[in-house]
Amino acid sequence: MRRVGREDEEYPAQLLHLPGMPPSFYVRGTLVRDDALSVAVVGSRLATEYGRGVAEEIAAGLAARGVTIVSGLARGIDTAAHRGALRAGGRTIAVLGSGVDVIYPPENRVLAGRIEASGAVISEFEPGMPPLAYHFPLRNRVIAGLALGVVVVEASEQSGALITARLAAELGREVMAVPGRANSPSSRGAHALIRDGAALVETWEDVVAELPDRWRACVAMSHGSSQEENPRPEGPATVGARSESEHVMANVLGGEPMTMDDIIEKSGLSAGRVSALLLGLELDGRIRRLEGERFIRACAARLA
Repeated sequence: MRRVGREDEEYPAQLLHLPGMPPSFYVRGTLVRDDALSVAVVGSRLATEYGRGVAEEIAAGLAARGVTIVSGLARGIDTAAHRGALRAGGRTIAVLGSGVDVIYPPENRVLAGRIEASGAVISEFEPGMPPLAYHFPLRNRVIAGLALGVVVVEASEQSGALITARLAAELGREVMAVPGRANSPSSRGAHALIRDGAALVETWEDVVAELPDRWRACVAMSHGSSQEENPRPEGPATVGARSESEHVMANVLGGEPMTMDDIIEKSGLSAGRVSALLLGLELDGRIRRLEGERFIRACAARLA
């Protein structure tokens, strides 16, 4: 456990210029620059089997494609979202309404340990602080600020998830909701959000479609999906080039600028192949060329 302040590189860049954000966090695990590509999945503590299943599948689909899942470690939907991200081998961040060493609910202690190993458990509150009621609206504003958008899965009319959604809207984040059964009390909050203009989403693809344009290119679409409305026929050469390109993006280029020589060494590809791939990625807006012939992912460059 350590304390991370605004002056530290690990402090989330997406929070730096937002009003009312904590000057520091206590952190278990790691916060990385790529966490800027994140989506919050929140909802009812008294979730139905349907709601838990939808939350886990949406979180898993996003996490498998490089999107960090943010939630609050609460029972129900939050727990399902964290589990989905972990099942997919992705990153997830749990924001607590207690001290970072006080896991609430207590049955999620093992889950918190898994999150710490594959992401971060964070809190603005001092170690040892119990989960007091007035902490949770403060916790919710951090969840909203960390994410590009908030997905609400099952929420009653008095759910704290609606506070997170409202805060997200005030911060200029995307607000999304999953529809449920018409006669289910746990769906009334989500349905109210949709009536008020929240995007109706049912799958991870729907969530990606709602993200700001400049961030969609940062989502790794390498698991058999496509965002193209009119996809072009692909032969073996095209598929191979895309595979190499995804390899360069996923396994080589990160949040720090790299020279072409560094990329050649780490990718194991020829100089000519790397040059062609970098040009294609640059034209697609997925990377940026910096001074000194260095390259960086476009999403990371926007935070630099």
